[in-house]
Amino acid sequence: MLLILLLSLPFLMGCVCGLRSMTGPAIICWAVHLGWLQLDGSPLAFLHNPVSLVVFTLLALGELIADKLPFIPRRTMMGSLAVRVVFGAMCGFAVTLSVGSAWFPFCLAGGLGGLAGAFAGYHLRRWLTVGRGLPDLPIALLEDAIAIGLGFFVASGGFLRGMVIFSEFL
Repeated sequence: MLLILLLSLPFLMGCVCGLRSMTGPAIICWAVHLGWLQLDGSPLAFLHNPVSLVVFTLLALGELIADKLPFIPRRTMMGSLAVRVVFGAMCGFAVTLSVGSAWFPFCLAGGLGGLAGAFAGYHLRRWLTVGRGLPDLPIALLEDAIAIGLGFFVASGGFLRGMVIFSEFL
């Protein structure tokens, strides 16, 4: 049960990167800035730099705007997908860094979350807009809200606290 819980954190953070590639790193930077995560002395310590905070935040905001433009390539194309997997692995590792030194399974879970989030988000959005005829902008904005909300929920420890409370009832 503990292993599933620990692997769900990087997987969910990877899903955030799959939905919006720059949102995950921006949220990790904010989580470190707010003291929710501790990355100092790790390979990801650069995310605690104020420059990283500003750069990733601006990139995330730009991506949120660009995502609504019709000429932006699909997130499932090779280059975009690779970025989502790499950032998913990085962000997945970041949210589980305090657990210990077993970095590979956490990076793998984050990368798989990046894949899952990219394909699930793409196909669900296509199904709702093309298949069901819903307008794209509200669906895209809802997807933004889900990515941001889920990312902050995981990075703040809210998901972990919720799972601990839930496990006490089992």
